[in-house]
Amino acid sequence: MLIDMSTSRSGAPDDQAAPDDQPAPVDQAPARRSHDDAPDTAALFRRLAALEDGPERDAVRDELVTAWLPMAHRIAGRFRDRGESIEDLRQVAALGLVKAIDRFDPDRGAFESYAVPTITGEVKRHFRDRMWALRVPRRVQELRNKVRVARRELTQNPGSPEPSVAAIAAHCGLTEEEVTTGLEALDSFSTLSLDAELSAGADGYSLADTLGAADSSYDVVVDRESAKEGLRRLPERERAILYMRFFEDMTQSRIADRLGISQMHVSRLISRSCAKVRDEVLAERAARRGPAGGPRPPAA
Repeated sequence: MLIDMSTSRSGAPDDQAAPDDQPAPVDQAPARRSHDDAPDTAALFRRLAALEDGPERDAVRDELVTAWLPMAHRIAGRFRDRGESIEDLRQVAALGLVKAIDRFDPDRGAFESYAVPTITGEVKRHFRDRMWALRVPRRVQELRNKVRVARRELTQNPGSPEPSVAAIAAHCGLTEEEVTTGLEALDSFSTLSLDAELSAGADGYSLADTLGAADSSYDVVVDRESAKEGLRRLPERERAILYMRFFEDMTQSRIADRLGISQMHVSRLISRSCAKVRDEVLAERAARRGPAGGPRPPAA
């Protein structure tokens, strides 16, 4: 009697066909993968682990990347519509895939269970470190994520009111100040253009119009206060010459005629007086800073 081997089950006698309704033994059931984009590459990984650096190893590595790239693209697709293009997300996920292949130990289990969190973490780090228009401290980013999750959980039922700061704080175990910081960070993922109009109408103004600028007059005040003591220590004639030149805006010729001296002498007195005051101010500042630019030690 001829046996149709295509319908036989492993483990059944060679001269007896297993019934159609008999389930296959558990240890011989075909391996099931969670996704169609998880290929069977165990042999390739074992070969990769046994190879030294060189063209052959690079070829095997490239083959593994090509085989698992669809899975990386699928993971990247989970993060679409979050402000980043899908092409860039796929590039980031592919980078995570390469890192997973390089670090995977085939003796530690299935590659998919190692690669999925590695690739997902790489994409999340991309959002955390690259997608903020301004650099936000890690602590504030974590507060933002906790507050965002808490708000979603508190408003998941239709018709739920917007939770208060106190309700969010109680839900996620934060202080109200921390919740406020997280709420502010929710709106800080992107920046507002300086050209954004803040007021409509003919008298509209932009955000740039509301920003202050450094006032150069402060430097003049600091310099004047620093020079006061040095000016007081000058002889009376030199003080008078500087006053006439810089406060009464007199020319050197008029000053020379008033004092009965030559213009050249007036010029030398002005240069010498200014240099003396400047040197005294710089020496006083250096003394206040102390040695090597540090603060001067307190007097004993």
